[in-house]
Amino acid sequence: MSEPKASTPTPGDMYKGWLFKWTNYIKGYQRRWFVLSNGLLSYYRTQAEMGHTCRGTINLATANIVVEDSCNFVISNGGAQTYHLKASSEVERQRWITALELAKAKAVRMQAESDDSGDDCSTSSPPPSGQGGGARNSEVQSTLRTLGSKVEDLSTCNDLIAKHGSALQRSLSELEGVRLGGETGDKIRQVTERATLFRITSNAMINACRDFLALAQAHSKRWQKALQAEREQRVRLEETLEQLAKQHNHLERAFRGATVLPASQASPTGEPKGSSSGKGDASDEDDENEFFDAMEDVAEFITVPADPKYHKRSGSNISGISSEIGMDDQSLDEQSLASNPESPQSQEVEPVRRRRTRISDKPNYSLNLWSIMKNCIGKELSKIPMPVNFNEPISMLQRLSEDLEYSELLDKAAKCQSSLEQLCYVAAFTVSSYSTTVHRTGKPFNPLLGETYELDRVRESGYRSLCEQVSHHPPAAAHHVISERGWTLRQEIAVASKFRGKYLSIMPLGSIHCIFEKSNNHYTWKKVTTTVHNIIVGKLWIDQSGEIDIVNHHTGDRCHLKFAPYSYFSRDVARKVTGVVADKEGKAHFVLAGTWDEKMEFSRVMQSSRGGENGAEGKQKTVYQTLRARELWKKNPLPEGADTMYYFSSLALTLNEPEEGTAPTDSRLRPDQRLMEAGRWEEANVEKQRLEEKQRSVRREREREAARAANSAEEAVIEDSITDSPLKSTHQDSYKALWFERCEDPATGEATHVYKGGYWEAKEQGSWEACPDIF
Repeated sequence: MSEPKASTPTPGDMYKGWLFKWTNYIKGYQRRWFVLSNGLLSYYRTQAEMGHTCRGTINLATANIVVEDSCNFVISNGGAQTYHLKASSEVERQRWITALELAKAKAVRMQAESDDSGDDCSTSSPPPSGQGGGARNSEVQSTLRTLGSKVEDLSTCNDLIAKHGSALQRSLSELEGVRLGGETGDKIRQVTERATLFRITSNAMINACRDFLALAQAHSKRWQKALQAEREQRVRLEETLEQLAKQHNHLERAFRGATVLPASQASPTGEPKGSSSGKGDASDEDDENEFFDAMEDVAEFITVPADPKYHKRSGSNISGISSEIGMDDQSLDEQSLASNPESPQSQEVEPVRRRRTRISDKPNYSLNLWSIMKNCIGKELSKIPMPVNFNEPISMLQRLSEDLEYSELLDKAAKCQSSLEQLCYVAAFTVSSYSTTVHRTGKPFNPLLGETYELDRVRESGYRSLCEQVSHHPPAAAHHVISERGWTLRQEIAVASKFRGKYLSIMPLGSIHCIFEKSNNHYTWKKVTTTVHNIIVGKLWIDQSGEIDIVNHHTGDRCHLKFAPYSYFSRDVARKVTGVVADKEGKAHFVLAGTWDEKMEFSRVMQSSRGGENGAEGKQKTVYQTLRARELWKKNPLPEGADTMYYFSSLALTLNEPEEGTAPTDSRLRPDQRLMEAGRWEEANVEKQRLEEKQRSVRREREREAARAANSAEEAVIEDSITDSPLKSTHQDSYKALWFERCEDPATGEATHVYKGGYWEAKEQGSWEACPDIF
């Protein structure tokens, strides 16, 4: 059925009607319902949407209205919003233009009046509070009566103008048909008299309009102030009612607790036995008053508060809840770490050295991005020669090591007794690795083949990390971390990236492995896609999107994380991450929620229900009844002045700090990177080109040697053809990693580079003869 056609209104305070709005090059102009009211132009897809969904609004006070042709016109608001509109006819377009211009003039005038201090109304202040509302009502009634009389005057003047105007028109018509003669003087005098009457009446109407406008302006500001006072009073009343409702709820719960508890368990003051200040009641109240909003944009599930009976402590005599619920009233870190006397928090460790907290400020160099990128569309990012202006002064190996900023999450996971609880911490660690990217629009340096990076934080955080660039085309880096606190992390990440003109997509390839020594739990997962928007025009911003499955190969437990992509039309929070932790049978135990740039929380699942497979229930989402959310991870604040230091975190500021005893292939020794950090970008660009050309020369020489070796092997096979020995790997990659070896991973079956040992021993001995000369 077609929608009812709206009648065409006359321009005034409100104007409604259909217009065609330009959407994009695929759909072109689309019919939309526009509403002009109070200086705001809003549009909807249909008239039915006016009550609940507004598709866009533009303020006419700061807007420009431009007519393009007979039916088209444009409304722009400083570049932030631009509506390209088309009316059905030229007459309809002119009606809209008239209404928009009147509304804009009114909006500008009201905005100017609202900016005034309001001193004009100081002589007529509102009545004192002691007079009550009667005085205010009488004043309003008196003003309304005065305005009504002025409106009647305007109506009378309008009738007179219409009457005399018609008479004047008739006289003028008669004058045209009069012949020159004696009647001419009489007719002219008659016209003059009627014109005089018309002028007098018009002046009277103009004066009446002026009086009406002056009176309306005098009372407008006072009414606005009165309305604002009423709004503030309503807000205060709502807050008071909310507090009263909470107090009422608290009294009800206290009454129920007093009637249930035996007399032997209650103290004379009415508090639970063993409580000093009522903290037990307070925490129970917090547990039961915590409500969860349904996650609208996540199709898999929604969460609701669990039944209050699940919130009673398992140690209480009135709980009756089995040990399966466990630590429902404590956070995981409190439970896990308190049970282990070797908790890192209980040990005071002195750092080896005082790390730096600042680097040189980023210079402000201008660069024509389009001149460089216009010929690079569709190419691999790693094959595009980029100046250091687009970089940040760390390499990709250091950026990979930066994932360890929140290594304490894995320390806590190593202390967990339950594999499901441990999986929650592993999931939080996975999300935390993206928190450093929200403002980091700079590109890390592409590592040279054979380049390494070590991060020794044994004294501070208990771990040692080593990265090596094991392949250049495609670029791939191997990473190995060993911690004294019971876990090992290893990964091989290859980056595939495509420049699409408006945005840049970065797709990490490869799996990440985390193994815990105590439980032998082996977790694997992959990274999501990173997208850099507004490459050519606009402010750069980064988004993470995709799904991650974290699998425990030892127990079969699984965590499914979803990184919601940013959407302009979504009402949900930006950068949202949700997840469910389930056992090998598929039963959900924890629900995770948060954002990848701020924090993650978990909620224990008490019950779950799933919609049926047939009928209307088949479209329902899974509903989880959960306990109160607890914090798993929260982002550390950026150091002071981070906006001038590439938005580096506290850890990132120390990654390129010079350190003695590192391998000669370490990223800290890379000259172009050091020059860029010092702010000498021109020299850094020259050095970067030198290193890249040197790497190309080494690769060509390595390819020639590989070709010679392959030819020699083929000749040897031909000469020894009577033997049955096969020709082995004549076309293998000629480059062999120094500290990693390629093998098949038993958990995933993938071919990956695994640390073979020897680096830290070589560092202790200072023996780096095997390291290539890459700088």
